[in-house]
Amino acid sequence: MRVKTHHLFYPRIAVSFIALFFLILIALFFLASLGIIGIAFQKLGFPPEYSVLLLLLSLIGSYVNIPVKRIESRTRVVSGVAIDFYGFRYIIPPLQVKQSTIIAINLGGAVIPVIVSVLLIPRANPADVLLGVSVMSILIHMIARPVRGLGIAVPALLPPLMSAALALMLSPQQAPIIAYISGTLGSLIGADLLNLKKIPELGTPVASIGGAGTFDGIFLTGIISVLLA
Repeated sequence: MRVKTHHLFYPRIAVSFIALFFLILIALFFLASLGIIGIAFQKLGFPPEYSVLLLLLSLIGSYVNIPVKRIESRTRVVSGVAIDFYGFRYIIPPLQVKQSTIIAINLGGAVIPVIVSVLLIPRANPADVLLGVSVMSILIHMIARPVRGLGIAVPALLPPLMSAALALMLSPQQAPIIAYISGTLGSLIGADLLNLKKIPELGTPVASIGGAGTFDGIFLTGIISVLLA
């Protein structure tokens, strides 16, 4: 059965949390005006003027899911409802599908963070990057939970806090870069990629890599890594 493409643009979390994220961005704009965020992003290797813009693009991109595959669901598909997980309310899109799940890649939670990580990798010690991503992938995989109708979810605050602590232990001088790369790639690998085989059992209309369930942790990881600088 065909799925209309405009259904792949939908708010993954409740409006109240979108408002919260925008308040965070306003605070970052204020810090940017003081030059603090600009200096931080310079340490990450990006021009200061791209600082808040990058985070804003990630937030807007969270609404965009790029479909790559459709799989058969082994349970009734849940749609058009809201699911609460560790204080965050996720919106399940009302897709008109029959016992199938669309595997998609989220623009703001996967495509943009992966591109940024690839650009940052040459600026860090390869051994620290490999160890950081490996450890975070294992830790995130251990705490990730399958949620019926939603997909794979991770408590939003854990990835940024764990990646920050790990980065400070591995390389204090390169902590912002290591925190960003290990936090984002570790979340995508540990939560989404290593749990793809569980998706058919969850009855979710769209299983978005880097989307609902993991986006919040990835987005906050970007903010924490900047503040570490």
